[in-house]
Amino acid sequence: MPEDKSSRPLDARMLRAMAHPLRMRMIDLLQADGPATATGLGKRVGESSGTTSWHLRLLAEAGLVEEDRERGNKRERWWRSTQDSTSMRVADFIDDPDLAGPLDSFLRSVIEQRYQAESRFAGELPRWMDQWYDKAIFSDVRLSLTPEEAAAMSAEVVAVIDRYRRDARPGDHNVIAHWSAFPRQARPEDSGTAESG
Repeated sequence: MPEDKSSRPLDARMLRAMAHPLRMRMIDLLQADGPATATGLGKRVGESSGTTSWHLRLLAEAGLVEEDRERGNKRERWWRSTQDSTSMRVADFIDDPDLAGPLDSFLRSVIEQRYQAESRFAGELPRWMDQWYDKAIFSDVRLSLTPEEAAAMSAEVVAVIDRYRRDARPGDHNVIAHWSAFPRQARPEDSGTAESG
């Protein structure tokens, strides 16, 4: 098991393995909640243990999960993530035509998982209102920035998030923080330049 589990950059082999919504969901559950069996994961994602077991083996071949030999027995295999999170630079993969499909699947799955996490929170809102009624935030901001300014802003946000990283303490909640910064075309006929006036 790697000594530093905090984050690993994805390589092409890992990207191909992660480019499936179910595998992404399983990795997310293992990172958030710790080791699990194929049967346990199957119950949580609505799939058979045979299906989750097959996907776990593919993730293991890519080095993203491993068998947790401290748990289980010959009849029951436990699996754990080999990292707390993954990171990637789209620029590392965008020019490889063989990775176009996996990259698209991966990015869409990331976005779908974010939506599902926020949607789950909205559905559980009454449960959280005692302590979180004025603490949770969903924000959507439109800014006029250069690509360099957007990158600098993102680096500052990541630095702030890193300041809050620490081991869990009594009374903590497992908090999800999402961050995105990307351009949008104002109008289909627009050339992509900023609007004037």
